[in-house]
Amino acid sequence: MGTLCGSVGAWTRLAYLDMTDATMNCPSGFRLYQSGGVRACGRPATSSGSCVSVQFSSDGISYSQVCGRVTGYQYGSPDALHNEGNNHRNNTNSSYIDGVSITRGSSRQHVWSLIAGISEISSSSETNRCPCNTGSTVPVPPFIGSNYFCESGNSIIDLSQTPYTSDPLWDGQGCGSNETACCNVPGIPWFHRDYGSTTTTDYIELRVCGDEGTTNEDVPVSFYEIYVK
Repeated sequence: MGTLCGSVGAWTRLAYLDMTDATMNCPSGFRLYQSGGVRACGRPATSSGSCVSVQFSSDGISYSQVCGRVTGYQYGSPDALHNEGNNHRNNTNSSYIDGVSITRGSSRQHVWSLIAGISEISSSSETNRCPCNTGSTVPVPPFIGSNYFCESGNSIIDLSQTPYTSDPLWDGQGCGSNETACCNVPGIPWFHRDYGSTTTTDYIELRVCGDEGTTNEDVPVSFYEIYVK
């Protein structure tokens, strides 16, 4: 296909899901959410932190760039990068974010993180909000760096254990005043990694993660597409 993520060339699509299409189903192992006309795919019911994963083979294609976009929804109270003190946020093999992890290969080299904060209402002392929120002092792990999007679907302080379907995540739209910087990230809703002359045939892995049980938090996805070249 043509131009994607500002780069012209022969992009190959490895992954696609659009749950607005009634003929499409969640990937194996994912749990279907249905609320307010929205269908989305999240973690199976669990009482503790977990990730659910789907892998996309490159079919031997050697690539040096990854481009894609993901739409998800906040369920309950995901708390972004908030660390309870056990350092699980520093390891891509764990539930290092509340949100969606995009990695490549069996070593899970970080590609992009799509993070869900608990609320758009923010203060610098609240570590469960997005690190891009106004005044935030939330540290971002070095392996993530600037390669992330973060948003909350909840515009108030009160929380409910339901999907916040009125504000899709990581689309660059519907951000409150505290999230202005989160919605003004270059390229959003598209993420893009360019590895220069370094090529790989690694598979791409998408995981929906949360560090607490699904009665408390989840970040189900309703749409994704991922390309390489």
